Amino acid sequence: MSTLSRLQKYALSSIGALSGFAFVYYALDSGKINNKLYKSSTAISNSVNWDYNWDRRDPKSLVKPVKLTTPEGENEYNKKCEAKKSKAVRHLILIRHGQYNRQGNTDEEKILTILGRKQAELTGKRLAELGLPYSLIVKSTMKRAQETSSIIEQFLPNVKTASDSMIVEGYPIPPEPPISSWKPEVSIFQDGSRIESAFRKYFHRAHENQTDDSYTVLVCHANVIRYFVCRALQFPPEAWLRISLKHASITWLTIHPTGKVHIKCLGDAGHLPQDFLTTST
Repeated sequence: MSTLSRLQKYALSSIGALSGFAFVYYALDSGKINNKLYKSSTAISNSVNWDYNWDRRDPKSLVKPVKLTTPEGENEYNKKCEAKKSKAVRHLILIRHGQYNRQGNTDEEKILTILGRKQAELTGKRLAELGLPYSLIVKSTMKRAQETSSIIEQFLPNVKTASDSMIVEGYPIPPEPPISSWKPEVSIFQDGSRIESAFRKYFHRAHENQTDDSYTVLVCHANVIRYFVCRALQFPPEAWLRISLKHASITWLTIHPTGKVHIKCLGDAGHLPQDFLTTST
C-alpha cells in the first residue's frame, strides 16, 4: 500500500472514530481522499505577531537611544540594555469572588451566600495546597471580594494583603459580538479606563532588580478577570464576554522576563464539587 493510500485510510478511519470531528495531519503537500484534492494545512501565515514590548518594559525602550557610531558606544549601549533586562517570572493568580446575594440594593448588602463562603473556603484550601511562595494578596474593595479574600487569607496567614478600588467590577469595553438588549455605554465610559489602568498596574514583566519569582493573588470579579486575560494574551479585548468563569475559580497567568505571557489555567474550578459550581447567581 502506498504512503498516500495509508494516509487516506488513516484519515477516513479517524473521521469515523471521532464522529465527524476530523483531525488529520498531512505529511505531504497535497493528497486525494475520495478523489478530492486537499492541500496541506501547514502553510499558515500569522495573522498577528506577538508584541514583545506590550508592557513598555523591553530593555531597549528603557535605555536612552544613542548614535552607535563606534564599537565602544555600541558596547556601552548593549551593557545598559542588559542591565535593564528582567530576571524573574511574575505569576498573577486571579480569583473570582464566591456566590453572593444578587438581590441586594447596595454593595454592603451583596454579601456572600452560605454557598459562596464554602466556595471561598475550598479555594483557600486549594491555594494553600499548591504551596506557592505568595508575595501579596490584593482584593477589590467590593464587599463580596473582601469577604472572599478574608476567607482565603485564613489559609494563607503569612501573606501580606492590600485593597484596591481599581479592580472593582465594571464594564471594560463594548463586547463583540454585541448584546442588543445590553448597552451600558455610561458604565463603559466610566469603567473602561479604570480597568485598563489596573491592567497596566499589575500586568508587566518583573523589574530588573527583582531576583526571585513572585506570586500575586488578585481577588476580584469576572469582567475584570476576563478583560485582563484577553489583554495579557494579546487577544482582541472586546472578546472578554466570550469567557465564562465560575465563582471562586482560579485563573493563573505568568509573565516571563522576555515579555512572553502564558496562561496556566483559566477559570479552574476542579477543587469545587459539582453541586458547588455556579456562575452568575
